[in-house]
Amino acid sequence: MKTDLIRLEAGAKPPEILAALEEDGAVIVEHFLTDARADGIVGELMPYIEQTAPVGDDFAGHQTTRTGGLQNKSQGIRELLVDPLLFDAVKAFLEPHTDKVQLNLSQIIRLLPGQLAQELHRDRFVWSMKMPNTFEPQFNTIFALNEFTAENGATQVVPGSHRWDWDRKPEPDEILQAVMPKGSVVMYSGSVLHSGGENRSDGDRIALNVDYNCAWLRQEENQYMTSPPEIAKHFSKELRDLLGYTMGSYALGYFSSPEFVPGIPDTLPPEVAFIDADQLGDLDGSDALSLRADVPETNAF
Repeated sequence: MKTDLIRLEAGAKPPEILAALEEDGAVIVEHFLTDARADGIVGELMPYIEQTAPVGDDFAGHQTTRTGGLQNKSQGIRELLVDPLLFDAVKAFLEPHTDKVQLNLSQIIRLLPGQLAQELHRDRFVWSMKMPNTFEPQFNTIFALNEFTAENGATQVVPGSHRWDWDRKPEPDEILQAVMPKGSVVMYSGSVLHSGGENRSDGDRIALNVDYNCAWLRQEENQYMTSPPEIAKHFSKELRDLLGYTMGSYALGYFSSPEFVPGIPDTLPPEVAFIDADQLGDLDGSDALSLRADVPETNAF
């Protein structure tokens, strides 16, 4: 019987991470973020965190606040979302099932004192239980922005449950906690059973939840409303691609402009939204068509 999750050191490479995910469905990478980097993210986000009210239902937590759309609120988050150490593992994990990957959600999950343990669940069920269990649709992370302890609600994980039948229930001794230092991260598949723990302490547990999924699935957090083009235009192209402002494959994600422009095709790639209006007016049909056919390299396998 396992007594702890697999633990890797900071700087762990994708093969090590993938091997651990294959075995347990989850792995801890200790000190992925330095204390300074973790503190910087908390400092940028705390004004938003403190003003966020609990969702107020049994699953999301009556004593839990969830602050989303973090790319809009923090430079540190924008850097982390495309951090090569993280993103290379994401791509390696999802590559067998998709041409490209996208950001599913980003949120701060703050467990307040008195929050009970969350119901164990599989994140992939946001797309229902009907999706075949023969592939993994998402790669998920929980970063400890303060120390995760057994008392303050460290994430609960059932190692190996990614290979179980959906209806199998864990025994109490099969449930472990991701107790870990500040800056560490538990990476886990969408198929592994997990949940927030019970906060029996007198302080908050502050977690950063960042999830990625196959680019042909709908995102849990609607990134186009969270970061509409007038906001996303200030991001790097790599980050815009992650939000979904690129073709998911050759024909996935084109749009027809609400302001019809004569003389160009009416099936355009999302990148066109970030070309200045006067530049768009100068495009001829062949230029616009080449944009549609060109799958950008930044987020391609």
